[in-house]
Amino acid sequence: MKRAKILLVDDEVVFTNNVSRLLKTRGYRVTVVNSGDSAIKILEEENFDVVVLDLKMPGMDGITTLKELKKLGLFTETLILTGHGAIDTALEAIKLGAYDYLTKPCEIDGLVDKIEGAWEKKDEDEKEDIQKKISKAIESPRSVYSESRRKREKV
Repeated sequence: MKRAKILLVDDEVVFTNNVSRLLKTRGYRVTVVNSGDSAIKILEEENFDVVVLDLKMPGMDGITTLKELKKLGLFTETLILTGHGAIDTALEAIKLGAYDYLTKPCEIDGLVDKIEGAWEKKDEDEKEDIQKKISKAIESPRSVYSESRRKREKV
């Protein structure tokens, strides 16, 4: 059974090591980075199904990281991890496009449930995008051909 590819972003090394180990024992493919800058760099190079993102980090915080991630236009869902007392910021993240949030510390089963929900949404969004492209191609094959030709000319 295929499991989601997860990018875990948090500056707390002990936390990320423990969560990464627990998720891997459940069959997930997990990559850990400890800063927002590192998250954006790896997202520019690799595809992930779900990003689990801490809000409070030194350097690029979670909100800024989320904004940068959205600019990349990826099919990746983001779960926010936040400490108690930062719920307002977590809600701001949802307004910016995050799938949902969890408060730390969190139970691994709760995190897995949220990851599965985010992964399912990501797959639905991808299928919807493909369906739109197919519909567009059927309705106007000439415009798809022109768009494809413009992309090839840029390369």
